Amino acid sequence: MASQESHLTATLVTSILGAVIGSLQIGYHTGNINAPAKIIEEFFNNTWRARHNRSISDHSLTFLWSLSVSIKDFGALLGSLGVKYLADSYGRRNSILIVNGLSVVGACLMFASKASESFEVLILGRLVFGLFCGLVMSLNPLYIQEVSPTNLRGAFATLNQVSFAAGILVGVVAGLEIVLGTEHDWAMMLSLSLIPALTQYVILPFCPESPRYLLINRQEEIKAKSALLRLRGRAENVFAELEEMKEEAAHTQSRVTIQDFFKKRSYRQPIIIVLIVSLGSQLSGFNAIINYSTKMFQAKFDQAKYLTLGVGAVNLTFTLVAFFLMERAGRRRLLLTGFISIAVCNLIMTVVDSVLHLVPELRSLQVLLVFCLTSAYELGPGPISWFIAAELFDQSGRPIAMAFSSLLNWGGKFVLALLFPPLLKICGAYVYLLFMIVALLAFTFTWIRLPETKGRTFDDIAEEFRGAEGIPLHNKTVFNTFT
Repeated sequence: MASQESHLTATLVTSILGAVIGSLQIGYHTGNINAPAKIIEEFFNNTWRARHNRSISDHSLTFLWSLSVSIKDFGALLGSLGVKYLADSYGRRNSILIVNGLSVVGACLMFASKASESFEVLILGRLVFGLFCGLVMSLNPLYIQEVSPTNLRGAFATLNQVSFAAGILVGVVAGLEIVLGTEHDWAMMLSLSLIPALTQYVILPFCPESPRYLLINRQEEIKAKSALLRLRGRAENVFAELEEMKEEAAHTQSRVTIQDFFKKRSYRQPIIIVLIVSLGSQLSGFNAIINYSTKMFQAKFDQAKYLTLGVGAVNLTFTLVAFFLMERAGRRRLLLTGFISIAVCNLIMTVVDSVLHLVPELRSLQVLLVFCLTSAYELGPGPISWFIAAELFDQSGRPIAMAFSSLLNWGGKFVLALLFPPLLKICGAYVYLLFMIVALLAFTFTWIRLPETKGRTFDDIAEEFRGAEGIPLHNKTVFNTFT
């Protein structure tokens, strides 16, 4: 087993950082669309007036703006469908480089929308960028998990979320009116993701392909050994890890179709775990806060945009906390802590929002609760929901599992972006009780079913699900504990 301690090498660090540049771009376009909403809506209105000699109706404007915001998540849903084909056909690293082209095209279209006086070009740009999002948020964890040593695998996978959170913060700052969120500069602001996109083309080609992909998928042992030597730096680590990969290959079905994936008995339990963890993370309220925080604060604070900036700062801070805790506390403990904290925050948010009109002084408590919910999400559910699928499945099932996970994560974001405004109108403050129920369900299932994956090889984890009914074979006692 290759569970021994591995030291950092320049190649390993460069490979990880080169990959997570993709999630930085996604975070940037998640955060930059919030603050300058009114300015971009005015662009929509001016474009409509120039074509039809009248202002656009409020209903149509609301629809176009909602479409502009949510189309990225819809594109990500579509993009997720291509993960398996790309990852298995071109490799993990090469696939990241290929899909990076979608980010470049999307940013160019968004930049061109103002000059072309076409909001359709802006929407198309966000759709193309969405395809990139769906692909890279699966390919990144897949590549990172397969090049990382076992004892650092979870921490490095969390860096993908750290980069995403950093992108959100940079996007929020760039969108402020005192920076680039102005009528003159908003198009340039949307194009700045070209900088990290082009940087990735400079760095990633010099990084090795996934050794697991080379050995298990391509049967190219010499190339796999060479890639591992570059990543690990020590021959003894390479030989031990190669043996672990060969052992995994011996237990792995050579090819798994989508139909096989959902029929295979040993995959049933991991599929349900991924389903609950992913939807529990995305439907527990965090995404509503990220998408609508400025509007939530506007009714109560004059400087709402700067409170949104605070949400971004808390978001980044606690992804860094998760990075340092991932290999110490483990996945289970961080997920359980995150889900129960989210549930408590949503419960208190319901109470506070219900009496806010009677006690206006509680608005500061509401802001604090938003910060607490954000920190709870990023402490565990946020980062883990994006990479847990890569740890629960063997090599042949891993690409489909990541595509499935991406579909669930982006699908949850898309559904919540569409349903939160009408749910808020219908339920009022009680909408947060729905989020609380989702978080409690995810907490309960995680407590009962999720095994700890910290410090364990892929083959060791997969072995737990190889029982006749797909029920974990050993270490059952830890499943029903908080450890």
